[in-house]
Amino acid sequence: MDFFAVNGKRPIRLCEETRKFAFDSLNHKYGLETWSTPAVSMDDYKGFQNLSPLQKYDAVIERISKTAPIRICDGEKISGSATLGMAISHNIPADFGGKPVFSSSISHLTIDFETVIKKGVNHIQKQAEDALKKYKGTEKEPFIQSCIHCLQCMKMWHERYLEQLKNKPEYRANYENLKNVPFEPAKNFYEAVQSIWFTFAFVRLCGNWPGIGRIDWLLGDYLEKDLADGMLTLDEAREILAHFFIKGCEWVKGGNYGSGDAQHYQNILLAGVDENGKEVTNTVTYLVLDILEELGISDFPTTVRINKNTDKKLLKRIAEVIRYGGGVVAVYNEDLIIDSLTDYGYELKEARKFANDGCWEIQIPGKTFFTYIPFDSLQILQQRTFDNYGTKVCFADFESLYDAFVNDLRSEVEEIIATRNASRFIYTAVPTKEWKWAPDMPCTVVSLFEQGCIEKGHSYLEGGPVYNVASPHIGGLPDVVNSLYAIKKLVFDERKVSFAEMMRLLKNNWEDNETLRQYALNKYSYFGNDNDEVDIIAKNIISDFSDICDNLESGYKTPAGISTFGRQLDWSELRMATPYGKKAHNVLAGNFSPTPGTDKEGATAIIKSYCKADLKRTVSGAALDIKLLPSSVNGENGVEAISSLIKGFVTLGGHFMQLDIADTGLLKKAQKHPEEYQNLSVRVSGWNARFVTLNREWQNMIIAQTGSDL
Repeated sequence: MDFFAVNGKRPIRLCEETRKFAFDSLNHKYGLETWSTPAVSMDDYKGFQNLSPLQKYDAVIERISKTAPIRICDGEKISGSATLGMAISHNIPADFGGKPVFSSSISHLTIDFETVIKKGVNHIQKQAEDALKKYKGTEKEPFIQSCIHCLQCMKMWHERYLEQLKNKPEYRANYENLKNVPFEPAKNFYEAVQSIWFTFAFVRLCGNWPGIGRIDWLLGDYLEKDLADGMLTLDEAREILAHFFIKGCEWVKGGNYGSGDAQHYQNILLAGVDENGKEVTNTVTYLVLDILEELGISDFPTTVRINKNTDKKLLKRIAEVIRYGGGVVAVYNEDLIIDSLTDYGYELKEARKFANDGCWEIQIPGKTFFTYIPFDSLQILQQRTFDNYGTKVCFADFESLYDAFVNDLRSEVEEIIATRNASRFIYTAVPTKEWKWAPDMPCTVVSLFEQGCIEKGHSYLEGGPVYNVASPHIGGLPDVVNSLYAIKKLVFDERKVSFAEMMRLLKNNWEDNETLRQYALNKYSYFGNDNDEVDIIAKNIISDFSDICDNLESGYKTPAGISTFGRQLDWSELRMATPYGKKAHNVLAGNFSPTPGTDKEGATAIIKSYCKADLKRTVSGAALDIKLLPSSVNGENGVEAISSLIKGFVTLGGHFMQLDIADTGLLKKAQKHPEEYQNLSVRVSGWNARFVTLNREWQNMIIAQTGSDL
């Protein structure tokens, strides 16, 4: 079996050496090598236990920079590698006394690569030196000193690579290309790719998981100029860029890892408009799609910004890549998202720059601290509104039931944000609440590449970035919608059962009335089938939830979002039977997608149901997952069908859609013979995963969601 052809025979454009590099990387060679050196040890650092957290951090970054293994992969065209295994586990890779020095690291952000390639890291150092003069002798001085120190550490690591490359004649081009970047501005495409990669690799080496952002916008002008000047050919550019993607697989190590081994948030965006409204799509856009199509690399989940003016050529190319499966390419409705951000208060030029946080939640790249706060709305309905299906709860009509749920939802969200505020802020002027940030874990390396941190003298976790966002994310929304709709029909409209009897049946997990359970399960058309009567409930909940989020009191921006990110697996243990016929502990809806088994009218109906809500209100994002059968996207007609789905999604007002082509039979074969399907990729939620690296629970959930006809 062709290692790169699990989801269908793919075109070959890259040279054999590059394909061999990709094979080695995807087949665990470098990931296992990384895992063999988990961390640097601080045990011999005199007086380490007596240092402040920031002093410990600076000592750790210096030791990482001086001693982390230097790796030059066979035939690589760009250099720099995150070679400490603990970083794969979302930790700063340093231990003391057998335990990690710090308990976590930073993710869910896209760092400021624009400044790196256009102005260089030395520009950031100059900013830090100017800030030191400003903050000398103040409480902000230690952080600024840490910024300068970590930049020096990055230079030490850079010098170690130059020394290694200089002594290897076969890597002379790498040496020459790395000599000046990322510290000086990139002068050409090759340098720009190397500049982004080396910065990305250093941030990852220090334990963090950053996203890449708009790679075609960052690199497009460099490539167009080099092609016009005859400095390189299109094929040469494709090879260089392919090495960027292959290097991004350096943490692939195989095995079973719960939610998969590709979940490192290194997402990429393509196309859309720039800050002045000019279309970005360029040669780099198409090169990225070429590489994804040929190699099927799932470690850079890629989202394309689609607007009403998107060229048909690009739509077709996206569809051609999507049809191979793996969920590597998703789509944003750019027009809606820009309107959403400006309605929320962002300047238009800022809104047009939007990227994601490493999954799919919306942020302004290089300027945003982002976190999301997930909760299960189905548990709110069951445990609060229905009092765990208690005998005393009763509602006279559907409207009073709905109002009670919204009040419980409001209480839950307010409690969530109040808890977050209590841990992250020191109130110095109650009740007006001057939002003074509480001290947090050091994170200087990330802070260097987020605008605002150096200027303010505050780290990424202490209010430094231009924008600070904590987004409540409602989960289980389709299950709440279906539950409310079923009660509306069974209890209030058709009067097949009293409210009290309904509570008793649900408390007993439907054990007493299988006939009514089957009626509830099969009689009604639930969310995802283009049924206005049920979809209006979803629309109303989203509107009310967004109002709640918009009126929260916090030092953060608190935009609404809709997601589960696979938490429906964990939540299932706490969930009781549902009014729409599901028994307790079932794994139910993911993100803002229909509950498995309830969508009976195909992908078009799913999109129509999803788009009836005002998704501009979900500023942080609202993910729709659609899995299509391979038989429905064969040939040119299949490509046109995918293109039409995307166009319809944008026209109807969708937000974010993850399309995956998945075959239940193939996935079940991969469960039985994982050794034969090491490169079989699926879209999980905000990330991709090689299917065989998911544990059995996750695999079964993916299989249960597969697949729908167009």
